[in-house]
Amino acid sequence: MKLILGSGSPRRKELLAQIGVVADDIRPPDIDEDPLKGELPRPYCERIAREKAMAVVSDAQDIVLCADTTVALGRRIMGKPEDAGEAAEFLIALGGRRHQVITSVALRRGDQLWEKTVVSAVKMKRLSDDELNAYLASNDWQGKAGGYAIQGPAGAFVPWISGSFTGIVGLPVAETASLLLAAGYPLYKETP
Repeated sequence: MKLILGSGSPRRKELLAQIGVVADDIRPPDIDEDPLKGELPRPYCERIAREKAMAVVSDAQDIVLCADTTVALGRRIMGKPEDAGEAAEFLIALGGRRHQVITSVALRRGDQLWEKTVVSAVKMKRLSDDELNAYLASNDWQGKAGGYAIQGPAGAFVPWISGSFTGIVGLPVAETASLLLAAGYPLYKETP
């Protein structure tokens, strides 16, 4: 049995390490992550995590762990911005308002699938022009849903959260540990 992390995210690798888990292999799946017409944020996030888990090639006894994190402002899905202009648009829209960060985890072993979705609320302050421009210049927004990462410089823009901090970062650790145990992964093994 191998644990395969279906993600190229260094953050997910770090979060797994917090619970003593090191993936035997890393295989980011190549799937279409475009939302379907009229698709709402939570169903979208769950579908993408599930599709990622199904797309990773593995042996029947291997455990495949995949996740997707989506930033939602109401019914609007804010994915990874295409460029600094779109990142600015996202950050301005999020400023002074609460939004949701949804992370869905899908774990597959053979034909069995375990899933868990964690929804957290985040409030971002309104950014001044100087704050926005400095953040955009840092390029920290690149590859981040909603155009920001709470564990980076943008953490200074978030005065309040309700929910799972690790879920906001990209992998809810407590829920992921439960899924691993359910799939038979020896999470808490004794060391000699």
